[in-house]
Formats: sequence, C-alpha cells, structure tokens
Amino acid sequence: MITIFTTPSCSSCRKAKKWLDDHKVAYEEKNLFNQRITEEDIDRMLENAENGFDDIISTRSKVFKEESLDVEDMRISELKQFIIDHPSILKRPIMVDGEKMQVGYNDEEIRIFIPKRLRELIMCTECPQGHTCDYQTALDRYFKEIREQQQS
Repeated sequence: MITIFTTPSCSSCRKAKKWLDDHKVAYEEKNLFNQRITEEDIDRMLENAENGFDDIISTRSKVFKEESLDVEDMRISELKQFIIDHPSILKRPIMVDGEKMQVGYNDEEIRIFIPKRLRELIMCTECPQGHTCDYQTALDRYFKEIREQQQS
C-alpha cells in the first residue's frame, strides 16, 4: 500500500491525494505534523531515493537555514534524528509504495501508482489485435469492474 507523507497546508499534497482518490488507489496518509515520522519511514524513502537525502530534504526550509546545517558534515544517524525532530525539512508530498517513490506532485509521474489492472486496460492487453483504448474508456471500465466487485 502507498504511504503518502503530507502536511495540511501543502497544495501539492492535496493534489496527490485527490489524484489517488479519483483513481481509487488505496493509501495511508501520514501527516508529518500530527504523526511522528519513524526511522523506518526514512529508511523506506532512502531505499527508493536515487540521490539519498538530497531527494527528500528541502535545504531551503526555514529550520535548515536557521540551524546552518551542512548535510555533508552529518552522520546518517544524526541526519535521520534531525528529520524525526524536524519533519518540516522534508519535501512534500512523499509517496512510497514498495520500490516506487515520488517526491512532489507531477501529473505524469504519479501514474507509476496506477494499479496493475488499470494499466492492463490502458495498454489494451485484452483488446483485439489493432484495437486501442483511450485513457478515459479504460478508466471507466476499471471503475465499472470495481463497482461490480463491491456488489458481489
């Protein structure tokens, strides 16, 4: 399941949640100001980060500037603890699911979270040779299948 790390005032977070809701993608939300982030959460992010902490930390954040921090001078354990103590330094939203992660909201990139069945419909894996489906038709068919499953 997708975990999405958010804050209440973040417009990109609201867009990401709306997209997930519109596509009926289940997720767990962790509000960084109401739910304490854990070292395990940070480890999940880092497992999927191409550039380590640079992918998830906003060095332009107020706390980061006030503390005059240099990430290069900190041990990993110190940096993790600093994130736990000051979660506002994280970029937002951060969405993690298995080996997939997206930082921020992007209309195109968020599609990595499209459920497998919807991807199959979009790719027309069951369509006759030469037939193609547009995205909206695939989405309508996917939602119809979900409704039928819920009624069963």
